[in-house]
Amino acid sequence: MNNPSSEPIRIDLSVLPSVDGLLSLPEARALAERCSEAWVKEAARAALDDLRGAIRGGAICPDRAAATGAAVGRMRERIEARLRPSLRRAVNATGVVLHTGLGRAPLPQAAMRQVAAVAGGYCNLEVDLEDGERGERVSHVEGLLCDLSGAEAAAVVNNNAAAVLLTLNTLARDREAVVSRGQLIEIGGSFRIPDVMARSGARMVEVGTTNRTHLKDFREAITERTGLLLSVHPSNYRVMGFTAEVWLEDLVALGREFGVPVAHDLGGGVLIDLRPYGLPYEPLVSDSVRAGADVVTFSGDKVLGGPQAGVIVGRRGAVEAMRRNPLMRALRCDKLTYAALEATLRLYLRPAALLKEHPTLRMLTAPVTALRRRAGRLMKGLKGLEGRVEARVEESVAYTGSGALPLEEIPSAAVTLRPRAGSAAGLARGLRLCEPAVVGYVREDRVYLDVRTVRDDEVKIVVEAVRKVCT
Repeated sequence: MNNPSSEPIRIDLSVLPSVDGLLSLPEARALAERCSEAWVKEAARAALDDLRGAIRGGAICPDRAAATGAAVGRMRERIEARLRPSLRRAVNATGVVLHTGLGRAPLPQAAMRQVAAVAGGYCNLEVDLEDGERGERVSHVEGLLCDLSGAEAAAVVNNNAAAVLLTLNTLARDREAVVSRGQLIEIGGSFRIPDVMARSGARMVEVGTTNRTHLKDFREAITERTGLLLSVHPSNYRVMGFTAEVWLEDLVALGREFGVPVAHDLGGGVLIDLRPYGLPYEPLVSDSVRAGADVVTFSGDKVLGGPQAGVIVGRRGAVEAMRRNPLMRALRCDKLTYAALEATLRLYLRPAALLKEHPTLRMLTAPVTALRRRAGRLMKGLKGLEGRVEARVEESVAYTGSGALPLEEIPSAAVTLRPRAGSAAGLARGLRLCEPAVVGYVREDRVYLDVRTVRDDEVKIVVEAVRKVCT
């Protein structure tokens, strides 16, 4: 409470209780039952420090009782904030299907069930149950990956950057890796191909130009020091117009001629042709394997729709060399990743049910008519708020995200909100602070809630969040 008079403020810190006095209160003892005494003591000190600062700044605590009550309240706020999970559920209303900040691909129900089945106890991660001997963790997915890609062998690490790092370190350490200048890309989170090369121990040799690279550029760069020819899918980067690039089949033929392995980094791994689902063609993992690449690397949590993982498939000799690399120990995945990845891959064995059970593909392919109906249900839930917020359904544009299908704009529908008082930014912040968080985006002083990435069972959650913030 601020001092309303113009007289000088008397700073009276004597009304504040001591730390010990605060800790002796029943309220403080109750807090100690929820967490450690050390945390409660720290919260008490911090609460008193906050109040000292507030009093020095002009706030008034009229007596010891008021000061003590304020201190207990601040203690409770600090303890509850510390006990509250930092990583928590969010509703993605951005229209970006593979939103890196929101965790990329939501797992299929089958993957969630499999994770739950192995998370709370033991499992056969590295035990062959048939003979009781030690097994390899990759065995749980290698057969699936080989069946789906046509590769001879497979390995899994914790993300695709790790897959590229392991490939370079295994096949080109202390040697040269040749790559087109037009493929020296940076993808979100400062993943830069040149930096990964440097860390791998390989020496990068750039060939061609940003917009045009020819096979002869690679040929002229090959020496006795060449360890690898690298091809990188541009992901969310495109060079348009006067361009030329080397086909993977031609690069493989050149590599065979000189006895140099070829690696293809796909970024986002696509296991099936997306055109029957109404999406544009993206290179398949099987295309790269069929072209003869020794190693193909891609992500598990992009269009594939599984957990964060870096998947490596290719020729047996190259992949097994990578599995023997000491770095593999540092980059390997745990049982939860393998459980989720295996269950996700198994969905691809049943193409007829894939669209129904694969959340990412379902969101990417949902017809706009269905999205308008979903937006209509959201609008219906907002009836009665007309005096506080102007809501309407608008056409919007959704995106795949995470560098997958980078040029594809997906028609969508959104419920947009303009607050009658306050700002759209304030409304968006309020929605983000709800439980669960609702994350949309602001454009032209309206909050957009794109329903392509809002599940049917999440519409009620969004309605409750908007009503809470707007009332």
